[in-house]
Amino acid sequence: MQAYDHLARWFEILNDDCDYPTWSQYFIEGLRAAGAGRKGLELGCGSGAFTRALAKAGFDMTGADLSVPMLDRAVRLSAEEGVRAEFVRADAATVRTPVRYDFILSPNDCYNYLPPEKLPAAFRRAAGCLKRGGLFWFDVSSPRKLRQKVADTVSVDDRDGVTYLAFSFQEEGRVRMEVSLFEKGKDGRYDRFDETHVLYIHEEEAILSALRAAGFTVLREEGHLGGTMHGSDRWNFLCKL
Repeated sequence: MQAYDHLARWFEILNDDCDYPTWSQYFIEGLRAAGAGRKGLELGCGSGAFTRALAKAGFDMTGADLSVPMLDRAVRLSAEEGVRAEFVRADAATVRTPVRYDFILSPNDCYNYLPPEKLPAAFRRAAGCLKRGGLFWFDVSSPRKLRQKVADTVSVDDRDGVTYLAFSFQEEGRVRMEVSLFEKGKDGRYDRFDETHVLYIHEEEAILSALRAAGFTVLREEGHLGGTMHGSDRWNFLCKL
């Protein structure tokens, strides 16, 4: 089973501790402060939490993701919340769009799913989707987080209706996560679904080099929610084309 084939249904529920409202507001305020236009693309939108939040804040949003189950979930949640947003299938490594956007937002590890050798081409693709002067804002899980907090660990999350279990292994330049979901059926019995997730480790200088090669100027580097990068689990890069 591919990554997010089944996790899509539970993704936002299992990640409710990340505080989506505060995280979304960080992006909304940052985009406004940077003078971003209204038309935005979220690459790796997953089930659409950030796309919905930005649409509610007045941005004209399109969400793009490689996972069809994630996109199906995004469409459903947007309809339930009365949010107008478009969702399309696209791979961050090869994305092309028929229109140019004022900004691209790509939070929550999208580029950790690409190996380092694919970053330069992926960033060039992102540049090709932007208007001249457009903003590109993405994050990655930091090397410290992946090596010291994720690799070689076991994660368990037991909720009503689902239990999440992940075994993580450090490999050369990446972390492999073997995920099992146990979903409770109407008869009280549990069905098991297995997925494999591979997160690649990206070093700061390699990221900056790939951005420069794609024509971007880095406006700001910072940790999660604007904190310092040193010791942060997440690195943010706000760039301009």
